[in-house]
Amino acid sequence: RFVVTPNEIDKERPFIARSIEFTRKAYALDRFEEREFSAGEDLSLEEVRKNDATMRNVRLWDHQPLRTTFAQLQEIRTYYDFVRVDNDRYRVNGTYRQVSLSPRELNTGSLPSRNWINEHVSFTHGYGLCLGPVNESTPDGLPVLFIKDIPPVSTANIHVTRPEIYYGELASDYCFVKTHAKEFDYPSGAQDVYTTYQGAGGVPVQDIWRRLLFALKFGEKNILFSGDIDAESRLLIYRRVLERASRLTPFLSYDHDPYVVVSEDGSLYWMLDAYTTSSMYPYSEPYGDVGNYIRNSVKATVNAYNGEVRFYISDPTDPLIQAYARLFPGVFQPLSAMPQDLRAHIRYPEELFSIQAAMYAVFHMTDPRVFFNKEDVWRIAQSAARGQAAAMTPYYTIMKLAEVGTKEEFILMVPFTPSKKDNMIAWMAARCDEPNYGKVLVFTFPKQRLIYGPQQIESRIDQDTGISQQLTLWDQGGSKVIRGTLLVIPVEKSVLYVEPLYLAAEAGGGLPQLKRVIVSYSDNVVMETSLDAALTRIFGGAISTSTAQAAPSGALGAAQGAGATPGQARGRAPRSAADLRSLVQEANQHYERAQQLLR
Repeated sequence: RFVVTPNEIDKERPFIARSIEFTRKAYALDRFEEREFSAGEDLSLEEVRKNDATMRNVRLWDHQPLRTTFAQLQEIRTYYDFVRVDNDRYRVNGTYRQVSLSPRELNTGSLPSRNWINEHVSFTHGYGLCLGPVNESTPDGLPVLFIKDIPPVSTANIHVTRPEIYYGELASDYCFVKTHAKEFDYPSGAQDVYTTYQGAGGVPVQDIWRRLLFALKFGEKNILFSGDIDAESRLLIYRRVLERASRLTPFLSYDHDPYVVVSEDGSLYWMLDAYTTSSMYPYSEPYGDVGNYIRNSVKATVNAYNGEVRFYISDPTDPLIQAYARLFPGVFQPLSAMPQDLRAHIRYPEELFSIQAAMYAVFHMTDPRVFFNKEDVWRIAQSAARGQAAAMTPYYTIMKLAEVGTKEEFILMVPFTPSKKDNMIAWMAARCDEPNYGKVLVFTFPKQRLIYGPQQIESRIDQDTGISQQLTLWDQGGSKVIRGTLLVIPVEKSVLYVEPLYLAAEAGGGLPQLKRVIVSYSDNVVMETSLDAALTRIFGGAISTSTAQAAPSGALGAAQGAGATPGQARGRAPRSAADLRSLVQEANQHYERAQQLLR
């Protein structure tokens, strides 16, 4: 009390310094590179056009509205389900594009007739996926899809030749294939199409003794007495990909977001991120139930058809994975051994990135005195588009990193604000493309200038009378406005903010349609029918970012004249209530059409 308290900072300094040093090492924060980012307000039309690939890959389709749309239009039958929507990148017809995709999995819990034969013998697999660009929509405001329908129909150079999904996120715990029963493949009009499993996955039944063991394991007498199962049948077991990989490597922790990759030969693979963790790293600050050390040391792939699992070391510097590789020779391969068509789709995992961002918000302070006084604590930027402020979720995008990269690349990013303020102080980006995979950059803004944070931009949108009036009108007459995620988009040394707006019928979980895009730059906030039109209006010249638009007309017009009210296109008459009612009616019609398709 008499020695430490009066001289606390001096007495604590060596311990604080040690904690900072080892925590940064434990979470790999010491590998991050900090750079200054001016966030100027002098972005020109030419610079925006020069970054057309960045603008072309701005995500206008949020995961939840898109998943709802997939469910309404592409589930085809009630027993199919889209678990989640993921983002990845593909070279589509020669152009590097960010896409949204979701596999169509079988949900046996939704079968019209639930019995043991249907759930474990007849209905065995999901089928195909939906895949489309993140920034395009049809004239009706629905997503453009490069791959859709059953069997898969492709309008791009990405083709699915093996669409069956026997191993996934929803798969039942076991099923039998190569049986005497008809194995359902996919629906086709009034008749169903059947198949016979051709893969080498699973365990051969062989004889009555194995059947007895299987019956005992699952507590199911039908396995023993079913006439549909014979010696040639195979048991597919542990079909949920996370459980499957975890049973093979129980010493690894797995990211909760596996995602599907379409290989060059048209097969479907699941990509999984695995972590080595520990709670024994000296002097490191723990994070939740993770422990106080984490590395994304392993990438795993699971073949969706035959269930083959392979493990690749993605961080060979990690001492834990080095030890496991010595203990279990032959289990792990170097990342270079992963087929190139799969390796092109590895991503920096969002779960790890979120942990590192939360730790870096505090441990970017390396001076013990500054750390002790908490003078420069950050937090992940808050957003309140859905009425309640919450930390932003990191998001993937394709962009060119100013003064770092020479071309556009796939990154994962998130903005920061000071701990008790809403202005933006920095943004963090993890690079996903080789040869820079795994490198993390932190761009800091000048502290002497106000750089609007996401929550402040949301407030400016709410305060714009033109925008707020239209949103109020839309939220009437049986419709609802869904405000998408506000995205911070760095372009050159400036920052744009983009927020999509969707319109849906209020009754029965309506079909979301992309109807407007809000863009903010400097002191401007505009709402237009498309991203192109909003950028055109702000920068005073025609800008094209996509081949399809959110609305059927006016998306690529030249710069409109002066005199427009905030939130409304210049030179265009305000939309009447009748116009808005017609949009609501259109949304209801799309919803009713979707319901008819599901019958």
